[in-house]
Amino acid sequence: MPVSWIPRRFAALLSAAAVSAAMAQSAPQYGGQLTIGTPYIAIGALSWDPADYNWKVNTDTGLVYEQLFAADLSKSRRHGGKYPFYADAWLPPDALRGELAEKWEWQQNPPRVVVTLRKGVMFPAKAGVMEARELTADDVVYSYERLAKSPKKVPNYFDHVQKVEAKDRHTVVFTFNTYNAEWDYRFGWGYYSAIVPKEVVDKGAANWRNVNGTGPFLLTDYVQNSAYTYTRNPNYWGTETIAGKAYKLPFADRIVYRTIKDETTWLTGLRTGKIDVLEAVRWSAVDELKKSAPKLQWSRWLGMTSTFLAMRMDTKPFDDLRVRRAMNLAVDKQAILKTYYGGHAEMMGFPQHPDYIGSYEPLDAMGPAAKELFTYDPAKAKKLLAEAGYPNGFTFKVQMTTVSAEPDLLAMLGSYLQKVGVTMEVQQMEYGAFLSAMNSKKHAAGYFMTNSPTNPTTSLRKQFVTGQQWNVSMYADPDFDRRLDAALEEPDERRRLAMTKLMTREVIEKAPYIWLPVQYVYTAWWPWVKNYGGELRAGAARPGPIHARMWVDQDLKKKMGF
Repeated sequence: MPVSWIPRRFAALLSAAAVSAAMAQSAPQYGGQLTIGTPYIAIGALSWDPADYNWKVNTDTGLVYEQLFAADLSKSRRHGGKYPFYADAWLPPDALRGELAEKWEWQQNPPRVVVTLRKGVMFPAKAGVMEARELTADDVVYSYERLAKSPKKVPNYFDHVQKVEAKDRHTVVFTFNTYNAEWDYRFGWGYYSAIVPKEVVDKGAANWRNVNGTGPFLLTDYVQNSAYTYTRNPNYWGTETIAGKAYKLPFADRIVYRTIKDETTWLTGLRTGKIDVLEAVRWSAVDELKKSAPKLQWSRWLGMTSTFLAMRMDTKPFDDLRVRRAMNLAVDKQAILKTYYGGHAEMMGFPQHPDYIGSYEPLDAMGPAAKELFTYDPAKAKKLLAEAGYPNGFTFKVQMTTVSAEPDLLAMLGSYLQKVGVTMEVQQMEYGAFLSAMNSKKHAAGYFMTNSPTNPTTSLRKQFVTGQQWNVSMYADPDFDRRLDAALEEPDERRRLAMTKLMTREVIEKAPYIWLPVQYVYTAWWPWVKNYGGELRAGAARPGPIHARMWVDQDLKKKMGF
């Protein structure tokens, strides 16, 4: 019977019942365990201490240590917003919320940010480490100063900060020497922004057993190269509003992050329901999984990391631009896109990512010097090598890590380069030694790696500013450094984006890397995982706030036979 024929009173009752049923269906469930394979499933913990400045610490501790700011997940596409929250470390200003910060305010003369902390946020008691106590402004100041004084800190990272002060128990003031467009990223929601209590440091912040923060979970077990276990913090302060009702967080009793070195093993874990969410699935595995596990749900995203071969510009023969451009022209990148990636890739997704609204520039909008590097022209490659003094080619050493998922890609590069007389000698290294070689700047002339753009300005800073940790090509241009400083100090976003676009074109044309296509990646999860739509990061490589809001429909899981 058409609804228009039903009396209004009964139509209203039916409507109310439908709303009530929908709310009941979407009401969260408490309890159970979520087992997750993060995008870094093959890499174990590198350090538990943010002051060690390792890039992965937010993934491993982000359920325990909180920060001043985090992503406003209500702005996600799943909720009708414009942001997918895939980016490894990019939160636009309109997608930012206070986490430990209740509010913040910019003031001028001098430039400063006044941050008011939430009251009543507690560090839980941890036997042998600390008694339960409230978070205060002194904890924020201590965490900042410890990072700023760390011998491992990123060069010039906090040069824009004049001082950080606790004005009262819940007010922190950041006074700046000059405006910096990354102020909130560098200490707010970025890689090195965790608020760690002094008691943990005194006991030993590098020991996982001492990790203790204000977050929704407690780290209760860690088995190297196997699993991290996080247990619900019963006194957590946060809530999640669903259908107009606030629910206490977190929902799951336990979250387990798996560490698995072998791709076949982690895919089997997903297929058999032992892994609830696998956040990074290679395109080549998707079709088989859709056949063998058709109930899986999926999202697809252009990878937030790019694989490339970096060439040391301070080392012969790569100090010659002609050689670096020849290395690019010698590689058939269209063939790699079509055959190696099966068409599941984009030619241009690095060093700026298409998700970076306003800063990304497609290849067809760039100049001829940039476009040429993505064409296949071995004859011109040979001509450039001859002009540079290498008519018969040369041999060089390339380092790669054993956890790389792309040894076959490096073999393809080697095959192309041999056609123009260039031979690679490949050295495989354990990941720790591989990173150490880069950090000490003792890495080989060739360095085959995967890296992320992070965010629009950081991509340029960390990879191409003189002396930076991730500057594996040893790019060194004082004028470039100066112009990037000017861009960071530019408060007008439109002007800043125009500056970074020009600088991005410049580094592409100078060919510090053999630029390669960026592949699409897939995220898969079972239907019993709720309040989730494939979001990956709520800060810098920090999925914790996302995972704390997910729950397990345990009845559905049982009905599905798991």
